[in-house]
Amino acid sequence: MKLTKTNSDKLTIELTMVIAPEDYAEASRKRLAECRRNADFKGFRKGNVPASLVKRVYGPQILADAVNETIGKGIQQFIDEEHLHILGEPLSSEKQPEVSWVDGEEFTFVFDLALTPEVNVEVSGDDEVFQYTVTTSAKEKSEMAENLKKYYEAQKVEKTDEELEKEAAERFKENYKAEAEWRLTKDIRAFYVAKSGIELPEAFLKRWLLQANAGKVTEEQMEKEFPGFLEDFKWQLVRGFLMKKYDFKIEMDDLKAAAEANMKYQYAMYGINDVPEDVLAEAVKGMLQDQKQIDRLAEQVEDKKVIEQIRSEIKITPKKISSEKFKALA
Repeated sequence: MKLTKTNSDKLTIELTMVIAPEDYAEASRKRLAECRRNADFKGFRKGNVPASLVKRVYGPQILADAVNETIGKGIQQFIDEEHLHILGEPLSSEKQPEVSWVDGEEFTFVFDLALTPEVNVEVSGDDEVFQYTVTTSAKEKSEMAENLKKYYEAQKVEKTDEELEKEAAERFKENYKAEAEWRLTKDIRAFYVAKSGIELPEAFLKRWLLQANAGKVTEEQMEKEFPGFLEDFKWQLVRGFLMKKYDFKIEMDDLKAAAEANMKYQYAMYGINDVPEDVLAEAVKGMLQDQKQIDRLAEQVEDKKVIEQIRSEIKITPKKISSEKFKALA
């Protein structure tokens, strides 16, 4: 097998693979033997069908499977020998020549591989991110108090104007406190993504995502959602770098705590705040038996560990902002 590497740019490699007949001959022989063992042809006992007949019927599929197996091994060997860390999966290149599937012939395949960029970002005490305190106008509080008054009147509950105004102020305070915390996390992520200066092979990633989600995502949807995906992906790289830098590990106790917090939140959405311990434990157990849920929880744990560490090191400056301006933040 002959492999030729060409660097399309600093993050994309074009790999040309020339496969000779001897490269896939053994794989073909094994697949033919397996096919012959399982072939069920009228007039022949199972396992005793002539190889020539099996090859005439199943030859094209045997050849394709053998060549594809050879391609897979060749690409993995190349990745291992070059010590590459790739993004996504290798893609068939737009330069791929037409293939004539003839047994005993040489085949040429061209692939595009994207490389994971190096990440190196420092967390410094000079780094500054704002923590907002959101202020509400008298008009907003008055409107909230009026809505509360109508609600309580419908419930046949009497409240004084002073009580309604106080409750309106408290509700605004709690709601915006949670939103400001979410905003702080978002701004920390954006700050370190920008500071890292990570570049990604965007054209390759779009092709890979479209191929991986074939039939589920249109090109128009991809264009619309790609900027958000790109920022999330860059943050994953930054977060992974910082997890290693701080030598953070994800323990089972971390996953259990995250699963428990998730389940309590879900129950609370249905108005159930006092979940029995046995019910909660069973729900957590179920989550931790689902690999997709485990992966999602692991991301949450990583986010929490890294964000908490960053917050302990950087300058977080309090800043008052009106609710109108806060809502207008990008």
